[in-house]
Amino acid sequence: MIDTHSHIYFPEFEEEISNLLKRCKDAGVSDFILPNVDARSLPQVKKLHSLYPEVMHMAIGLHPTEIKDDWNNFLHIVEKELSTGNYVAVGEIGIDLYWDKTKIEEQKKAFAQQLQLAQKYNLPVIIHSRDAFEETMEVIEKTKPTVPLIFHSFTGDIADVERIRKGCDPYFGINGVVTYKNAPKLREALAIIGIDKIILETDSPYLTPIPHRGKRNESSYLPFIRDKIAEALEITPQEVERITDQTARKVFRI
Repeated sequence: MIDTHSHIYFPEFEEEISNLLKRCKDAGVSDFILPNVDARSLPQVKKLHSLYPEVMHMAIGLHPTEIKDDWNNFLHIVEKELSTGNYVAVGEIGIDLYWDKTKIEEQKKAFAQQLQLAQKYNLPVIIHSRDAFEETMEVIEKTKPTVPLIFHSFTGDIADVERIRKGCDPYFGINGVVTYKNAPKLREALAIIGIDKIILETDSPYLTPIPHRGKRNESSYLPFIRDKIAEALEITPQEVERITDQTARKVFRI
């Protein structure tokens, strides 16, 4: 299985990374997409990639909650890094109005510019959208990117899926939220999304799936997400694994 969104490069994982990777291997997790969030996290991503280049795949972008007054400076770094050809995606990028609404215009501009960079370098985009659904779609519909767009940590319903599809041809990153009792509408939406448009992710160390909710999340918990998707779609876990891996390898070209 491929964990298409993991932050296991965070310092809290560093001392136990070899044991963590063994747990992942035992769980059937073979590859990891590592999206950075800002300038501070980029060296951490690059370090983990350098240690395990065959299985760790890098993505780069400026997370919307990290938009500061000097945000444009980091976008110059993003473009320089993208020019190396060492990255499989731009992300995670987007709009987040949960924590701070004061920089909405800056978030929109940074998102649009990074969508354009993804288009320039022909890379998929990992999209973060929180309490900003219409604002996110507004930027996408104005920018009109033709590269694959992955709606990371998708937690919406059927109406949200249909709204997104009016503006683009998306993929949906499904994580531990799908296992929660309060997510029946998400599970209902999976059939509308279709297994061929779903990719698996953990968003480690966040959004830990049941039965480990309350603990720090890690990529070895990916099978719990796979199994819940299989249950919702009434197909086998093996079929979920096979098709989502195929999709991830196609989208990220790994």
